[in-house]
Amino acid sequence: MIADIGSITLVIAFLVAIYAVVAAIVGARRGDDRWVRSARNAIIIVFPLVVLACGLVITGLVTGDFSIAYVSQVSSRGMPTYLKVTALWGGQAGSLLFWNLLLSAFTAAAMLSKWRQQKELMPYVIIVLGLVQVFFLLVSSFVESPFVRNDIIPADGNGLNPLLRHPGMIIHPPMLYLGFVGLTIPYAFAMAALMSNQKSDNWIKTSRRWTLVAWLFLGLGLILGGRWAYDVLGWGGYWGWDPVENASLMPWLAATAFLHSVMIQEKMRMFKMWNMFLIVLTFLLVIAGTFIVRSGVISSVHSFAQSAIGPFFFGFMAIMFIFSLVLITLRRDILRTENQIVSYLSREAAFLYNNFLIMAILAVVFLFTYYPIFSELFTGEKGFVGPPVYERALAPLFAALVLLMGVAPLTMWYRTSIQRLGRASLWPAVGALVFVGVLFALGVRLWPALLGFWLVSFSVVLTVMEFVKGTRARMGKGENVWTAFTTLMARNRRRYGGYWIHMGVLIMAFGIVADGLYQTETQIRLNAGEGVQLGDFEMVFNSVSRFTGADDLLDHRGRR
Repeated sequence: MIADIGSITLVIAFLVAIYAVVAAIVGARRGDDRWVRSARNAIIIVFPLVVLACGLVITGLVTGDFSIAYVSQVSSRGMPTYLKVTALWGGQAGSLLFWNLLLSAFTAAAMLSKWRQQKELMPYVIIVLGLVQVFFLLVSSFVESPFVRNDIIPADGNGLNPLLRHPGMIIHPPMLYLGFVGLTIPYAFAMAALMSNQKSDNWIKTSRRWTLVAWLFLGLGLILGGRWAYDVLGWGGYWGWDPVENASLMPWLAATAFLHSVMIQEKMRMFKMWNMFLIVLTFLLVIAGTFIVRSGVISSVHSFAQSAIGPFFFGFMAIMFIFSLVLITLRRDILRTENQIVSYLSREAAFLYNNFLIMAILAVVFLFTYYPIFSELFTGEKGFVGPPVYERALAPLFAALVLLMGVAPLTMWYRTSIQRLGRASLWPAVGALVFVGVLFALGVRLWPALLGFWLVSFSVVLTVMEFVKGTRARMGKGENVWTAFTTLMARNRRRYGGYWIHMGVLIMAFGIVADGLYQTETQIRLNAGEGVQLGDFEMVFNSVSRFTGADDLLDHRGRR
């Protein structure tokens, strides 16, 4: 019964999404608001339909309805309830349905907010979001349905992959999915602006918060994933440059570049074409990341088993790339910059350098991640790039980015003198040098570590000084310290919010430098009762216990 209702619900949602796209196209071409409102209502209705489908899958998981193949693949009677519920996104079919749920939720929210202010864009926003929704509903309804029945009903299910039996399962995948799906909204508004031939930057103002929210969720998902990896995967760390980890990192990097660059478009009317390229790249990297995870084309401890959906995702990615490229080409006239950089020692130039560094990091990660595909294509053999290669290639780029994070706030719009930068940087540089001297006295001798700590501490001091200068300026108006500081934050949320994020990144950088240069790794075969000395610690191997589902660890996949 659950399977039948669920299958019918997904097909109805698929047909409703198709209707929304068609109605929006008709409404846009005829200029008929009735068709557009009908399309809007239809795309909103998709959300409760997908909610119902997800509720049915969860019901099957919790009640142990093993007549449904997906339920028997990812759950068992002995699993705790919270794992049964979160098993919705513990396998291929369920996670795709969960993706549909989040996409329909974001789409409905976009339709319900600022509808009247963006009436010119909305038909085209519906078309783009509707097409994305149609694709994912197509996959969930006809290719990877979570409601396929078992020919023979097992007495118990296989249970969730042991790697996923962790509290992080509750929050880490949803955070990543929220980030991935959320980045579809700014892409839809960008394409809508091109489709409607809109010359203004209204689409940026409308989609800014969507981009920030999605970027935040994706960033939190990456951090939580690092914690999960530290607990579960036994890497001796939190990041192993695994292809699926990189698949989440790459759209985050592209979105980070976009969020920085788009401020220049708003302030200086520059980088229009570049920003359009960045938002398209971000969306395509989201789809490419999903392709990596679900196709099995690149081996990963995170990826699902190989399945038939790889060609579908590759085809969809190709279609959206061509669609975006054609639109940008047709509308290249409205994307021409209205101003030029006056000085390459200015704030707008600093943002440009920021983008170049982030894109360089992204290019290296992309090349190394997809190297197995490239090497097999040209040589017939799959190559592999290990963590040491990533670290050696990326360390100089990350060091330059850390330095720029501290120096960029010192620059001014249009032009900045080298003397002004030198005066503003002198004492922070001396302070950072003193800090490194203290570390040297305490026994830190590796010059890469000392250089890294100097760069990070230099940028930290410069960032703190921005808060101090702003607070002191307000104190000059008669406000006390606390009032001046809180008012400064409240009235300059974008600027100082960015500085807070920089501080968080710099604090993480301290740990990354120390971990990367002082971590000790070894692989030793031990029998029960044997031990090994690691620095000041002695590790003793007592015994190993076997539990139900342990065989699933042999292939490290989300499914058997």
